[in-house]
Amino acid sequence: MNNVKKSFSIRDMENLSGIKAHTIRIWEKRYKLFTPERTDTNIRTYNIVSLQKLLNVTLLYNHGYKISKIAKLEESQIPDLVKEITVRDRENDHVMNHLKMAMLNFDQTLFLKTYDSLLSEKSFSDTFNEVFIPFLNELGLLWQTDTISPAHEHFISNLIKLKIYSNTEALQMEKVSRDDHVYALYLPENEIHELGLLYVNYEIINKGYKSIYLGQSMPLESLMDLVKYYHKIDFISYFTVAPTKDEISDYFNRFKEIMKLPSDSKLHVLGHQIQELSEDDLPKNVKTYGSIAQLMESI
Repeated sequence: MNNVKKSFSIRDMENLSGIKAHTIRIWEKRYKLFTPERTDTNIRTYNIVSLQKLLNVTLLYNHGYKISKIAKLEESQIPDLVKEITVRDRENDHVMNHLKMAMLNFDQTLFLKTYDSLLSEKSFSDTFNEVFIPFLNELGLLWQTDTISPAHEHFISNLIKLKIYSNTEALQMEKVSRDDHVYALYLPENEIHELGLLYVNYEIINKGYKSIYLGQSMPLESLMDLVKYYHKIDFISYFTVAPTKDEISDYFNRFKEIMKLPSDSKLHVLGHQIQELSEDDLPKNVKTYGSIAQLMESI
């Protein structure tokens, strides 16, 4: 495992497994489940093997196995029991653990095997909503707590993007889009986080609508011509980091002045930056959503 994160603090172990550091120390001391190394200043560090074991132990523990019983198992028996549970119950935690290990090891093969196993039972939409969205939400927390690096986040996010691209392309080959209502998808200037918008694009096409995907960091002035070309057009955007909360009001005002949308056209907005807005804060042509599911229900 070259170029992977090989050493984890007890706080990393807590963040990745959901088991409190205090509990991990008890399992380590009382049941000898883990044998951490120590730094020169006597701080615990754990290797990737210990992390994998903790993730497996956590899954067994959450399924009612007593920790005293788990501790008596042979090392080889733990992953075997995990496999039995996942085959029997189709356990989602096991999938999450595989995605975490794929990310931490920069292991594209493990990601693809996990993805293929999901598609054998779920549609791509269900896979994205039931697995990828919760995983990406957890990823954000891991990044915020410095448990993972930006390289880990970019690696796994780009693998998911590739799957959105391939599934979108397949849809475009088989779907005949109606052009009586067009959706233009874009990100505002200085916004580059497009994974969510890419998936919205997939769902728009899946519903049979014509979608114009414009991508990252689009100036408002560049959107003007679209209103002239299409009789009925709505815009969809995702505000993850830009515009900032202090800039949103001005952005909406500029959008209204520049675009001059017909009364039946709207700007639909998702993302972190709009979470605290109320309907009273919004111009008439702007609608906000707390999730992709809410947006798709309204279309």
